[in-house]
Amino acid sequence: MILKSIAEFNAFKENAKKKFALEKNGEMKIIVGMATCGIAAGAKPVLDVFNETVNSNKLEKVTVSQAGCIGLCQYEPIVEVFEAGKEKITYVKMDAEKAKLIMKNHIIGGKIISDYTIGAAIANA
Repeated sequence: MILKSIAEFNAFKENAKKKFALEKNGEMKIIVGMATCGIAAGAKPVLDVFNETVNSNKLEKVTVSQAGCIGLCQYEPIVEVFEAGKEKITYVKMDAEKAKLIMKNHIIGGKIISDYTIGAAIANA
């Protein structure tokens, strides 16, 4: 898509904000990076765990989506968790087992697993 004016850019920006806005308390969005690097690193089984767990637990306030390149290939698979009123949490170097723990502890239980976040990965590098 080529934006030809500031007005088109502003309209695009507002649409993107609406797309990612979380308005209700308890509403969450899980984004799995599914660009080539993410897929090669094993993102598909991670995405499957999130989708299956959300569906099997009937988590109506949780949405799972895919994104293209998140920009940190060395940390793939990457999962971003957005929760209304809170800062984004970025989980890195994910696999299916870690995804299950994220669902159990963070998404359902409300407790972030700090050891899997980008902050921990950078600190331990």
